[in-house]
Amino acid sequence: MQNSIQHSYFYEQPLAAVWAYLTESELIAQWLMPNDFLAEVGHEFNFHTRPMPNFGFDGTIYCKVLEIDPMKKLVYSWQGGPEPGVINLDTVVEWQLQEKDNGTELSLVHSGFTADQAMIFGIMSEGWLKNITKIADLLNALAS
Repeated sequence: MQNSIQHSYFYEQPLAAVWAYLTESELIAQWLMPNDFLAEVGHEFNFHTRPMPNFGFDGTIYCKVLEIDPMKKLVYSWQGGPEPGVINLDTVVEWQLQEKDNGTELSLVHSGFTADQAMIFGIMSEGWLKNITKIADLLNALAS
């Protein structure tokens, strides 16, 4: 089993527009989940969604901003488990952006999955692809 999810997506919009959807809490909530994100290294924040007890998930993702290179790179931890204080998923999400002549290329690497997490790996890989496509839909809606 692979231990990292990797996706790339090309947006026709400028880099600053895509960066905003990765770093502004209200915009992140539109394509991912409600959150209390701040683009500050060391900031601890949470994402909230419906619990999935069958998968040992209480509905809260515990994160910490690890690295920011404005308009280029954003890295944060991504942890979850069956209840507060019990973590059975300990991973890292890394976003990289590259400005192109006609838009922005976004790369995602979500790493740190273990061999016993194959099911959640598959669910999250599909989910990330769906969500980064939502960013395109939101950006395209603004342009029309």
